[in-house]
Amino acid sequence: MGILYIVPTPVGNLEDITLRALRVLKESDLILAEDTRTTGLLLKHYDIHNQLLSHHKFNEHGTTGGIVERLRSGQTIALVSDAGTPGISDPGFFLVREAVSAGIEVQCLPGATAFVPALVSSGLPDDRFCFEGFLPQKKGRQTRLTSLANEQRTMVFYESPYRLVKTLTQLSEVLGADRRACVAREISKLHEECRRGTLSELVAHFTSTPPRGEIVIVVAGCDAPSHKHQREQED
Repeated sequence: MGILYIVPTPVGNLEDITLRALRVLKESDLILAEDTRTTGLLLKHYDIHNQLLSHHKFNEHGTTGGIVERLRSGQTIALVSDAGTPGISDPGFFLVREAVSAGIEVQCLPGATAFVPALVSSGLPDDRFCFEGFLPQKKGRQTRLTSLANEQRTMVFYESPYRLVKTLTQLSEVLGADRRACVAREISKLHEECRRGTLSELVAHFTSTPPRGEIVIVVAGCDAPSHKHQREQED
């Protein structure tokens, strides 16, 4: 049996990759890439010459069977996404599940992912949090937002710059305009920004200053209900 390595890649600065990740990419028999052009640039930067195979959300159901067979035959395969850790709002879960079901060893290397630095630098409580990824664009969006109205943990979302103001506005309507939040964008890149404030303040800022780049939204949880309120609910 071979080994499937899940390899995080930089979300911005190309120096944000571990020595172990570089070694695994060099030694693997095959590298599965979300976009071979993007991964090709990373490999070229580190002078890594290895076979690339396209593996993304549109073809993973068709390619996974053959990949599992390669792993069964003893090959070492590395899975990368365009940026960050595969499986976190990126392709990866389906292949990992099928490899595990086939009894193949899966190792996920520690490394870059966007939401951790955004959460830690937000200034909001990070001892307990929930990662919500991308909100549904249409069906189920309002239901998901409403379900988070009483969430006491800090909430983390990924968002497109084109939908940021819409999402912040909806969060403000559901959670309250004065809820504390932080928008981190272009993490580990030249124009990295971490904008903190209330949801209403963030709506105003990004309405007047349209954002660019990859976005992480961090929102404070609601205050814990009082003991009196809890007793009233129990009664």
